[in-house]
Amino acid sequence: MDERDGVLTAAAVQWAPGEDVDANRDAAAAWIDAAAARGARLIVLPEYSQHCSSDLAATAPAAAEQLDGPFVAMLTERATAHGALVVAGLLERRDGGVSNTVVAVDATGVRVAYRKVHLYDAFGSSESDWLTAGDPGQVPVVEALGTRIGIQTCYDLRFPEATRRLVDAGADVVVVPAEWVRGPQKERHWTTLVTARAIESTVHVVAADQAPPLGVGCSLIVDPMGVALAALGDGEGLAVAPIDAEVTAATRVRNPSLANRRYRIA
Repeated sequence: MDERDGVLTAAAVQWAPGEDVDANRDAAAAWIDAAAARGARLIVLPEYSQHCSSDLAATAPAAAEQLDGPFVAMLTERATAHGALVVAGLLERRDGGVSNTVVAVDATGVRVAYRKVHLYDAFGSSESDWLTAGDPGQVPVVEALGTRIGIQTCYDLRFPEATRRLVDAGADVVVVPAEWVRGPQKERHWTTLVTARAIESTVHVVAADQAPPLGVGCSLIVDPMGVALAALGDGEGLAVAPIDAEVTAATRVRNPSLANRRYRIA
């Protein structure tokens, strides 16, 4: 929290990881330090921050790491140094396969390891050819920094019930690391869906995408009324904004859609 009780400064990191895991690890550490220098204590990096390429089916198996590997160790070290919760995506080696995993890490280590449920089998891609899908029963919500934070990643955003399950589990903030693949209208899809998830579930959303050439960029932080508190174009950088619990509470009084709904997500 910052100097005002109930206000958490969040940062969405937008950058373009490459194939070199050592270079990515160093760059991610530098981005975390830069975000912390701007006051952020919730720091969200993109999906595939540990390794990314234009042909992940070919490169991922050799690049994947276990959760006790050097990438997560670096995240823990930087989170500890800054008293932050750091969220980032990596390729996780487990059970003979590879998972697209998002970790939430603080000074105690990995608080949540969410394995992506909705694999990206759309728009000409087929993640399920080389990734192992996560258990749909996961409800990755972590209480940290005085806030309940839900975690999803990239293609999950197209399934509103995924966000609603996090909110039903108590999340007031949802973080979305992504590598939102470029293509016609994809920037519009990304920003529209991030905003819709914030409005319909009355939560803040911190959405961190990869910068081009692979991602669309356009990282943003949206409040529960759908207002973009901070947003980026297609260059590398940081979107930094306050997440105010009073704004969430007031919005839920004015727009009690969660209380008024007649359906529940099992």
